[in-house]
Amino acid sequence: MVIKKAEHVISAVEPSQYPETGWPEIALAGRSNVGKSSLINALTNRKSLARTGSTPGKTRVINFYNINDSIMLVDLPGYGYAKVSKEERKAWGKLAETYLNTRKTLNIILLLVDIRHDPTDDDVLMLNYIRQTGRRFAVVATKSDKVSRSDHKKRIESIKTKLDLDPGSEVIPFSAVKRTGVEEVWSVIESYLKRA
Repeated sequence: MVIKKAEHVISAVEPSQYPETGWPEIALAGRSNVGKSSLINALTNRKSLARTGSTPGKTRVINFYNINDSIMLVDLPGYGYAKVSKEERKAWGKLAETYLNTRKTLNIILLLVDIRHDPTDDDVLMLNYIRQTGRRFAVVATKSDKVSRSDHKKRIESIKTKLDLDPGSEVIPFSAVKRTGVEEVWSVIESYLKRA
C-alpha cells in the first residue's frame, strides 16, 4: 500500500459523530498500551499521526484516520487498564461495543496482543466477542523486537493456543521500532478488502 494521504478525521464518542464516507474501515482493538498508535504510525509511514501516550488508557474516544481517501483506520479505546474506575472502563467498553455492533462499513478488526506475554482474559473476551459479531479479524503480535527471533515461533504458538485460534491462523509479529510486519499487516488488510 502506497500511502499518499493520511490524516486524522475525528475523535468520536457516539455514532452520530462517525464519518459517513462509505469507505471500508479497519478497526484496531487491544489492551491499553499494546501499541495501537505505533501500529497506525508505522502503517501510514508517519511519525505522529496517532499520538502515542506514555500513560496507558489515554484513548477515551474512537479515532478515525483517512488513508488515501479510500479507507479508514479506526483506533478503538484500549481495554484492561487497571488504574481507571469501573465506570470509566464500562463507558469505554460501551463505546467500542456500539461501534463494533453497528458499523456497516467495518471490514476487518486487527486484534493486537503483546508478543512478550500470553493474551490476557480481556484479550480472550475481546476475541470471543469479535467471533460472536461474525466480523473478520487478524491477530497482530506487537513489540516483537523485545523478544529474540528464536523465541518468536514459541510465543506465537502460545498466543494461538490461548486465543484458541485454528492451527493455520496467522499471527503477525510486528515491531514499530524495527518496522517489521508492516507489509504483512497491509497484505492481510488488502486481501480482506478484495473479498469485501
